[in-house]
Amino acid sequence: MIEKDIIIVGGGAAGFFAAINIAEQNPDLKVAILERGKEVLTKVKVSGGGRCNVTHAEFIPQELVQNYPRGEKELLGPFHKFMTGDTIEWFEKRGVALKIEDDGRMFPVSNSSQTIIDCFLNEAEKYQVEVLMNHSVKSIQKEADLFEIETTQGVFSSKKILIATGSNPKIWKLLEDLGHTVSQPVPSLFTFNIKDERIQDIPGVVAQNVEITVLNNFSPSKGEMSQRDREVLKSEGPLLITHWGMSAPSILKLSAFGAIEFAKRDYKFEIEVNFIRQAFEDCLDVLKTLKQDLAKKTVFKSTQFDLPKRLWHKLVLASNMTAETRWADLNKAQLEALAAQLTKAVFNVDGKSTFKEEFVTAGGINLKEVNFKTFESKLHKGLYFAGEVLNIDAVTGGFNFQNAWTGAYIVAQNISK
Repeated sequence: MIEKDIIIVGGGAAGFFAAINIAEQNPDLKVAILERGKEVLTKVKVSGGGRCNVTHAEFIPQELVQNYPRGEKELLGPFHKFMTGDTIEWFEKRGVALKIEDDGRMFPVSNSSQTIIDCFLNEAEKYQVEVLMNHSVKSIQKEADLFEIETTQGVFSSKKILIATGSNPKIWKLLEDLGHTVSQPVPSLFTFNIKDERIQDIPGVVAQNVEITVLNNFSPSKGEMSQRDREVLKSEGPLLITHWGMSAPSILKLSAFGAIEFAKRDYKFEIEVNFIRQAFEDCLDVLKTLKQDLAKKTVFKSTQFDLPKRLWHKLVLASNMTAETRWADLNKAQLEALAAQLTKAVFNVDGKSTFKEEFVTAGGINLKEVNFKTFESKLHKGLYFAGEVLNIDAVTGGFNFQNAWTGAYIVAQNISK
């Protein structure tokens, strides 16, 4: 049996961050990472389209937690201990400068995730962290105050163990055997599949500022959603039309906050899109004015409300008009139809697609079973968790990584003492 002071299961973002910080803060501890694959940090490599979206430029804990559909309450305390600014400083001290993009996402200045991977590998080597590949964990047992971890390559023992395996059903099963409860995993970041004449043949079109509401809003009788969650099933921001439906931040935010409810509904539901963020009546007033001002022009060719031209064409044709209809000839029904298409267009969602390589899952270890001052299990002393193995997930934009850094750092602080 191989003895270590601390065993970390999972060679991803949280696992490496914890290992490096433990070994740096207490060089006397023997730290080993067990990774089931033949490579480490694979998710870091593909994240952010290969650029690694390290964190998000949000520096107030109360604001930051609002990006976590699951984990909002639990992360508030930890974010006061290790926050976005601490992440930036940590990387800069190790020669990795980060930059902020217009939407708040933060990337290495190099624009390459390899910079982050190299930083971690160099630090792990510097502090003599042992990284063991192809070590798939088969069982975890506790004997007195020692954990026994059986892998495909041998048996390890340690007084302290950190589980940082992300969304891994096999590990969740082993943790259930130790008495922990796991919330059933469902996908969290995904795009909506929609077949509709109004968005057909215009992939790549972006409406910059829409408001989307999920319809047949979930009443208490239909599900167990809190009032806050019901209100959250509304989002705003850019909307991208794709070959298969709709994507971009406005959709991804809805997919995260509605993850559990959408899974219950087998990803079949309706959304209402307000393409111009105006009330129906206000829009109708504008259209009546345009009917006077642009009388001789065709509606089709007079794009309004800063909408992309191709989207405007589709919405006009969906309002009982042709490409030749002039503003002067619009009747009351056509004006109202166009106002409705602009401010409350209803689309049927039928299925989902994975968003790029961002495999994020809602589900994981029940948060009531974890002490968030230390990220230690309340059931077993010496058992810690960090990252997505917990029932914590976030909207897209670097928030899932910030959860990993924060949890891993607090675990490291606690263990290295």
